Amino acid sequence: MRTAEIARRTAETDIRLTLALDGTGRRDIATGIGFFDHMLDQLARHALLDLTLRAAGDTHIDDHHTVEDTGIALGQALARSLGDKRGIRRYGECTLPMDDARLRAALDLSGRPFLLWQVAFPAAKIGSFDTELVREFFQAFATHGGITLHVTAEAGVNSHHIAEAAFKAVARALRMAVERDPRAAGEIPSTKGVL
Repeated sequence: MRTAEIARRTAETDIRLTLALDGTGRRDIATGIGFFDHMLDQLARHALLDLTLRAAGDTHIDDHHTVEDTGIALGQALARSLGDKRGIRRYGECTLPMDDARLRAALDLSGRPFLLWQVAFPAAKIGSFDTELVREFFQAFATHGGITLHVTAEAGVNSHHIAEAAFKAVARALRMAVERDPRAAGEIPSTKGVL
């Protein structure tokens, strides 16, 4: 199994997680931020990742550090569990409808981090969760996972639906990209010979 464990402790957060790429979507997630837990649950379930995650942060200030640092740790776990990326499909994409929202995610596990984020939220908050933190999570995840990630909202009027569709679309694209390619077993999916 392609797995990783990350323990990341700073003056602002304490994060511990285990990740298995070849999972079934089993998850046990607790960050102290209800809506964020719900989004991470969607990510693990729809990418078929087994994820155990505990995060404690300075949420008495706000949720920013916990969300961003979770993205950092999850990106590090993804990169570590992929190893040299031999035999993976590398690319993934998904256009995902959720009621009024339609989000498109396309990604490349290239080792070259980049985030193109074309998503606007009608509301500044979903419950007590700042919608701008959705981008912060994906920025940290892409940077530390070595992912070129494009996320575009093609439709949507409900902020909850937009955020959830973004997490699900990225999950489905990620599931495709990390899969082993039976036609390219043992090969690095690049003409450079390295990713």
